[in-house]
Amino acid sequence: MERTNEVATPIRNYKDSVFRMLFSERKTLLSLYNALNGTDYTDPEELEINTLENAIYLGRKNDVSFIIGSQLYLYEHQSTMNPNIPLRNLFYVASLYTRMVGARNEFSSQPVSLPRPYFVVFYNGTEAQPERRIFQLSDLYESKPDREMIRLTEEQPELELKTLAININKGYNEELKRNCQDLYGYMVYVDKVREFAKNHPLEKAVEMAITYCIQNDILAEFLLKRRTEVMSMSIFEYNQEEHFRQIAKENQAEGAEKATLVYLRNLMETLQLTVDQAFDALKIPEEERKKYSKMLK
Repeated sequence: MERTNEVATPIRNYKDSVFRMLFSERKTLLSLYNALNGTDYTDPEELEINTLENAIYLGRKNDVSFIIGSQLYLYEHQSTMNPNIPLRNLFYVASLYTRMVGARNEFSSQPVSLPRPYFVVFYNGTEAQPERRIFQLSDLYESKPDREMIRLTEEQPELELKTLAININKGYNEELKRNCQDLYGYMVYVDKVREFAKNHPLEKAVEMAITYCIQNDILAEFLLKRRTEVMSMSIFEYNQEEHFRQIAKENQAEGAEKATLVYLRNLMETLQLTVDQAFDALKIPEEERKKYSKMLK
């Protein structure tokens, strides 16, 4: 198979991921939970996995959700950092609570009992990100409350949802990965796919990454058991990652063009410069001037 630069469009009804498959097992999920929370639970049966099986957002399931004690956790993985994840988690948790409570209890005169929710995203993309950061639903609100509302609410929004984003790439949150070997193994596997894909067709790169991990006892049991599924999922996920990165670059380029147009018009209107003088002022390259001249008309 020849290597190509063409990026496949993600299949919207694709329902699984390597992360989801790996951590849908109670044993590995409990290990991740313990590593993240500093706990030492030993019985995987204490986890009640309640991951949504019906597509509710862009044709996707949520990755993993579970209850332990009186707490509800939603775990996601992302290869592109998404500031809208609190909104997405709001959709997820609303669906989970709806399923837990049911229509009858909703209208009961007695208060319902809900597990306290926590939201975590494990980031493994290629763009630089801090070790940890918090995304808030309120960051997406269009406007701030007026002064009277600020006085009454002490600047707290009526609806808030916070999501913790954790960078699991090499060199980040190493203690967490030491305490959860499956998370470490997942990081190594993804890193190897990307490394091999630089010089090999994607299918070959995935196969090489699987072989490397098995030979080095990294997720070996999991990869041996589910090799074919991992191959298919990895190819899809890599193409999806490339697809969204390409969209981001296109949006960035489009944004830069719009900003340049604004600067050009301001120079021409406020300083009464000619088009060529405005081009010179902003040091627009000769090969781009024809394009901007058409856009200014």
